[in-house]
Amino acid sequence: MTVIRFLGGCREVGRSAIMVDSIILDYGLKPSDPPEFPINGVAPKSVFISHGHLDHVGVAPNLMDYDPKVYMTAPTRELSDILLRDSMNIMEYPPFGKREYLQFNSNTREISYEEPLMVDGWEITLFNAGHIPGSSTIYMSRDVNILYTGDIRLEDTRLLEGADTSFPETDILIVESTYFGVEHPERKELEKLFVESVIETLDMGGHAIIPAFAVGRTQEIMMILTKHGITPYVDGMGREVSKILERYPEYIKSVRELRRAMRNSIIVERGKREKVLEEPAAVITTAGMLNGGPALFYISRLYNDEKSKIILTGYQVEGTNGDRALRTNTIDLGMRTVRLKMKVEQYDFSAHADDSQLKELVRKVADRGMEKVFTVHGEETEAFASWIEEELGLECYAPKNGDMYVL
Repeated sequence: MTVIRFLGGCREVGRSAIMVDSIILDYGLKPSDPPEFPINGVAPKSVFISHGHLDHVGVAPNLMDYDPKVYMTAPTRELSDILLRDSMNIMEYPPFGKREYLQFNSNTREISYEEPLMVDGWEITLFNAGHIPGSSTIYMSRDVNILYTGDIRLEDTRLLEGADTSFPETDILIVESTYFGVEHPERKELEKLFVESVIETLDMGGHAIIPAFAVGRTQEIMMILTKHGITPYVDGMGREVSKILERYPEYIKSVRELRRAMRNSIIVERGKREKVLEEPAAVITTAGMLNGGPALFYISRLYNDEKSKIILTGYQVEGTNGDRALRTNTIDLGMRTVRLKMKVEQYDFSAHADDSQLKELVRKVADRGMEKVFTVHGEETEAFASWIEEELGLECYAPKNGDMYVL
């Protein structure tokens, strides 16, 4: 008998957390205001982290009272560490303290792709998920074979190769659904429009403020701008993350291109942000959803400047500052809310599979004997589940947080 408990990330984006018997797969937070956490009160023996984004690892140290072993790839370990340290510093009420953070580090074991290991009676193997460097799909095999996609992308980007879909026969699929019903624009055309917008802003004498997730997105935007002859400023955690990724060439598509982009970029030193505003510039900066980070410094100085733009580069969770800026043209700067005269644009350089890729992935797994699917991590999980049932004739569920299934 196998028991699957859905602790978070169901019918929503954020706080991913799933428990299979005594093993937890991800334990993240939802970056809303205030942040939301997975269901607690569970006692795992082991924890696997699919990748180093806060919505998948952000509250994993909270589990350390149970002293579980923690497994992830080497890049995920370093990327998780930098994000968790930052959380302790910037969150008003951090969900964990220094003791839990240190124990989390002590309990963590690094594992590589396609190297099976036995954990709590399961043989578990990680495969490249193509989402960010070090991201993994998690394959679990015992009397039943379970594949958890985490966040996944099948197609290449400038930074990464697409997901490895060579995993073995699968009975149960737990699949993300973020972009079900949405097709990403063709990547080359998206880059062209993005670069044209940046150049237009600079030519008008404005600043292009480009909020980007520190892990993966910052590096990709650096590479795109470098390719088109634009030298960006880089501020925030993205600069430290870039140095980490440089140490793991086997996890990225071209370390040479990344290093070239890093050499071409100007790192903003602390106390020097005002100087960046002295002349037109493109600034890549955290946070990607505008909930804090240096981006708010630049916007606080430029919000009345009609020549400048906020150019968002990814998904904006409902309730975040980025979502608010897109919908209402206002932004919360902490002490005050202001109306933006800056233009706000969005270019979806998504690291997730879109509708076509999600359907392709489910079909591939279905060809390997799949019997049941659970759709998670999305606002259209029920629609995705209906499509799978109607088109492929498979048993499919869109669980709610707190649901439990016995196999």
